[in-house]
Amino acid sequence: MDQQTIEHMITLAIEQLAFSYTPYSGFKVGAALLAKNGTFYTGCNIENAAYTPTNCAERTAFFKAVSEGERAFQAICIVGGKNGVLTEYAAPCGVCRQVMMEFCEPDTFQIILATGIEKYDIYTLKELMPQGFGPKDLA
Repeated sequence: MDQQTIEHMITLAIEQLAFSYTPYSGFKVGAALLAKNGTFYTGCNIENAAYTPTNCAERTAFFKAVSEGERAFQAICIVGGKNGVLTEYAAPCGVCRQVMMEFCEPDTFQIILATGIEKYDIYTLKELMPQGFGPKDLA
């Protein structure tokens, strides 16, 4: 993935922080998902008073994409922080990693964790979910 695409994804993810609905935790998360066809899908976290129905930014982006017929993905960028202040990386939770396992190739899907255009690291899904369970395990 080239530097321009990475920077664009970080910018899109940061923009999503403005839409984050976090009246309980105040921890805002934004995500930008890149499909293999070059389309970007964005998402933010959406909390709920009952907690369990809360949806993470990553899953919001994936579910938007899947609901529009997309099934092939190459990368996601995730940013987050208390009150939207990006001080540390916001790695995806286990549920989000499992959703990624459903739709992505663990060896090639890239996860960009960033606090800004100047500070980010890139991991593969396999690095963050080394013994992941996915559709191939049911074949």
